[in-house]
Amino acid sequence: MADCDADPVIMSWARSYTRNPDRFEAQMRDALPRLMYVQKVAAQHGVAGEFALLPWVESRYRPIPSSKGNPAGMWQIMPVTANALGMRVDKNYDGRLDVPAATDAIMSLLSRYHEDLGDWRLVAYAYNAGEFAVRKMVNQRGAPPAEPIIPKLPVKPVTREHLAKLLAIACVVREPQRFNVELPQLPVDQQLVSVDVDRSMPLAQAADHAGMSVDDMKNLNAGFRNGYFDKSAATYLLVPSNRAEQFRNALVSDATAGKADDAPPMAPAEAAAASDRPATSKKSAKSAPKTVAKAGTGGVRTHTVKAGDTLWTIARRYSVDVEQLKRVNHLNGKTLRLGQVLTVDATR
Repeated sequence: MADCDADPVIMSWARSYTRNPDRFEAQMRDALPRLMYVQKVAAQHGVAGEFALLPWVESRYRPIPSSKGNPAGMWQIMPVTANALGMRVDKNYDGRLDVPAATDAIMSLLSRYHEDLGDWRLVAYAYNAGEFAVRKMVNQRGAPPAEPIIPKLPVKPVTREHLAKLLAIACVVREPQRFNVELPQLPVDQQLVSVDVDRSMPLAQAADHAGMSVDDMKNLNAGFRNGYFDKSAATYLLVPSNRAEQFRNALVSDATAGKADDAPPMAPAEAAAASDRPATSKKSAKSAPKTVAKAGTGGVRTHTVKAGDTLWTIARRYSVDVEQLKRVNHLNGKTLRLGQVLTVDATR
């Protein structure tokens, strides 16, 4: 997208962000694990790299908790948007604070916006002001020219400022020396990875398995609002890669000991919290993978597309490759239909 000198307001915001270099660098260090995770997902969806910095504009990558009717999470997703994206939001779990789920949903949304609007600047406008409002303006006035960089559509000042802020933080990342700041580096072993977890458990127990503090485990997995990992809400927990092997080994050890299908011992307070969770057995059964036997193939797994599903989330759930999904189902693009039955794989 635009460079630092494309508009004076971009440079103004870039200097504002870096007015206190030490503070900026500290904020960037705190954000870096999530930023790097988001960047990878953006690349998978073919989204412009600047949008990996969108949570900086929204929240400085902080897992901001929800309050009634307000946006939540590092993406600052409104309840109505979460509902449209098929995100589960209740008193026990908020998908807007789940970094992998929310990031994949938002990147899928941004990719679709770009397919519709054809201009990443308009994508930024749509994220702030709403897709239909921006599309209506474009239909009435035509696509904006390349200049000015901040399109002069009749949007609210806050929407125009939102794009300027995004271009400004991208400007700082592109030319840090220009602003007397040094960007932190994230060692490979501290990058975030998701680890599959096959049973519900307190996050305190998960933290112990991974050799992490409970606060760090909760911060990385803020979607679980009552300190309890509910496998009906998600099938993974996010941890630094240098903790992943220990975590997996501990989970395997539990399974070997015959505990994989039993609920772990809970303190009275945890048991009370668990008793408040709504029953999920029907929902879990409904969303479970369906196996259809076929002669000569040994069985074919299929998945029925539901709200919020993307090729990436389906592939991750069944541990297959996105390209394999597309090839097996003769898909050319990313668009899925509700109720569409996808062949996941076949055992031979």
